[in-house]
Amino acid sequence: MLKLSRLRALSIGAAVAIAASATATFAQDVLKFGHVYEASTPYHAAALRAAELLEEATGGRYRMEVFPASQLGKEAALNEALSLGTVDVIYTGVAFLGQSYGPISISDYPFTMRSYEHWKAYVNSDLFDEMSEAYNKVSGNTVAAMTYYGARHVTANKPILSPKDMEGLKIRTPNAPAYQMFPRATGANPTPMAFAEVYLALQQGVVDAQENPLPTIQFKKFYEVQSNINLTGHITNSLATVVSPVTMNKMGDDGKALLEALATVATQTSDEIVASEGELADWFRDQGVTVNEVDRKPFMEAVAPHLTGEDVPWDAAIFERLQAIQE
Repeated sequence: MLKLSRLRALSIGAAVAIAASATATFAQDVLKFGHVYEASTPYHAAALRAAELLEEATGGRYRMEVFPASQLGKEAALNEALSLGTVDVIYTGVAFLGQSYGPISISDYPFTMRSYEHWKAYVNSDLFDEMSEAYNKVSGNTVAAMTYYGARHVTANKPILSPKDMEGLKIRTPNAPAYQMFPRATGANPTPMAFAEVYLALQQGVVDAQENPLPTIQFKKFYEVQSNINLTGHITNSLATVVSPVTMNKMGDDGKALLEALATVATQTSDEIVASEGELADWFRDQGVTVNEVDRKPFMEAVAPHLTGEDVPWDAAIFERLQAIQE
C-alpha cells in the first residue's frame, strides 16, 4: 500500500508539473514583427535584438518573432495588417505614415533635411513629438522609434551630375508622393515599384535607375546592375518602427517595455548606418563601380519651389519650424 501511495503521489506530482509547464507556455504571448528587408540587413538584426530585450524585460511573458523579406506582406499590406492587429510591429517609411497624417511625411521629402545631425535633432524635437501624437490620434498606431535609413542617392548606367542628366530617366521610386517629387522636379519619370522587384527590373531594363541609401544599394546588390552611383543625397531617409493599437491595448504596462526595446535598438542601428555610409563609397569603388561626387545645389534649386504651397501635405508653419531646428 505504501509503495502504491508513493507511486500515486509521484504520478500526481508529475501531472501537476506538466500542467504548470503547459500553463506557463500557454501564458506566453507571441508578437509578430513584420518587415520587407532581408535577414542580412542591420534592420532585421535590430528587430531580433529588440525581441531579446522584450523577453528579458517582461520575464518571458512576451516573445517576439521577426518575419523579414516581406514574409507577412509588402509594405502596404503590413501597414493594413498593423491597423487590423494581425501584425504587432512593423518597419515602414514615414511616407506611409503620411497616408494617415500628411505632415509627418515631411522628412521624407527631398532636401527638407540638411544633414544627419539635422535629422537627429528633428526626431528628438517637440515638432516630431507633436506630429507622432497627431498620427496616433488619426491611425491608432504608435510610433515607437525612428531609425536613420541613410541619405538616398541615384544609381544609373550613366553619370547624374546635374538636373539635366535626369531628364527622361525612368527611375524606380516607392509608391508615395514624397519619393516622386525629386524625379518630377528634375524631369525624370518616376516609376513606382515594389522593393522586391527592383533588382530584376534594373537588370532587364524595365527601369533605367533607382534611388536608395548606400547600405541599401549594397545589401540589395543594385551595384551589380548599375554602373554609376551618383551622390545626390536628395532625401535623408527614416525608417519608422510602428506598433499596432491592438498590441498596445493588450500589453498594458508591458507596452512600455516593448517601446523601450524598440527605441534602444533604433538608436544603435542609426549609429551603425552612419558609420557604414562613411565607408561604403570606397567599397563600391573597389567593386569597380563609378561613384560620382555631385554638386547638390542645382538639384536643391530645382526642388525648392515644390516644397511650399498647396501641393505639399504640411503648412508653412511646420516647414519653418523644421528648418529652424538646429543641429
